[in-house]
Amino acid sequence: MIRKHRFAFTGAILAAGLALTACSASSGQTAGLGEGGGDQPLAGKTIGVAVVGTQHFWDREAFNGAVERIEELGGTVLTTDGGRDNTVHAQNHEVFLSQQVDAVITILGDDAVEPKLAELKDAGIPVFGVDRDSPSAVNNSQSDNEAAGEAIGNILGEAIEGTGNVAVFNAFGESLEFCGVRYDSWREALETNFPDVTILQPELAEEFANSPEDARQQTLSLLERYPVGELAAIHVACWDQPAIGVVQALEEAGRTEVKVTAIDAGPDTLEIMMEEGSPFVGNVAQQPRKIATVAADNVAAYLSGEEIERQSYTEVFPVAGPEQAREVYEQLGYDKE
Repeated sequence: MIRKHRFAFTGAILAAGLALTACSASSGQTAGLGEGGGDQPLAGKTIGVAVVGTQHFWDREAFNGAVERIEELGGTVLTTDGGRDNTVHAQNHEVFLSQQVDAVITILGDDAVEPKLAELKDAGIPVFGVDRDSPSAVNNSQSDNEAAGEAIGNILGEAIEGTGNVAVFNAFGESLEFCGVRYDSWREALETNFPDVTILQPELAEEFANSPEDARQQTLSLLERYPVGELAAIHVACWDQPAIGVVQALEEAGRTEVKVTAIDAGPDTLEIMMEEGSPFVGNVAQQPRKIATVAADNVAAYLSGEEIERQSYTEVFPVAGPEQAREVYEQLGYDKE
């Protein structure tokens, strides 16, 4: 559970009574600053943490990881939640300017946030991204997205035996840098290693909010255009929440011969992969809590005068089939929730 900390009530801000729980074993603690409760380099510092939303598992894990690590290092946390609205998320950064915090960790979001990050930098407030690379940021902490895309491309190609039509949901490949890296690496893996696979055009674009239901409806329409034998797989290029709706549509239509792959592999989608006969055959597990913990450690190191690299990368875990889904589920501690 998150310990008591200071909330900023602007836009769709976190309600004080919101209980954000997370799997403490999802990534473990990052070795280094403040380990064991001794050194507290953030004592007397206030750190802003802005998250695009907390509805999705990944976002909650990252948010909890940042908040808890800052507090372990002795800092006070000022938090905002955009409610999965990128405009609100961007506006929420204004509170960090008005409060003159010592640093900001910004979690996800599209380019609407860039002017606010520039204002923070100009005001002398260092910014640290969590899957939010920015020219205004000191550092961006993220998964190894290139490795993730390559891994899921190879998993998909092998699952369909190197041939067939593949539809892809790719709403954010241009607007979110890390999504673009995942998509490009996935596509390159297919084109290089499985040249007989055809990526269907036009690509699909899922909605940001209510993505499972939106993807379900789009998949049902897709299946009408591509009958049995004409569609081998559906891939969700940036994340995996839409894949929940994709699987629902396939099961509803009796089309579970179509394979599904995605990236994120939270407990909900790993559980779907573990179901007998599930068409959800490939995913890539990330460590959102560890990614954000690294960001908090980077804040502490930077404010202590250390030089910080521009990018920090965290390992990903490819997941192919139900057995690997069970193994990763246990490895990341989801079986202990």
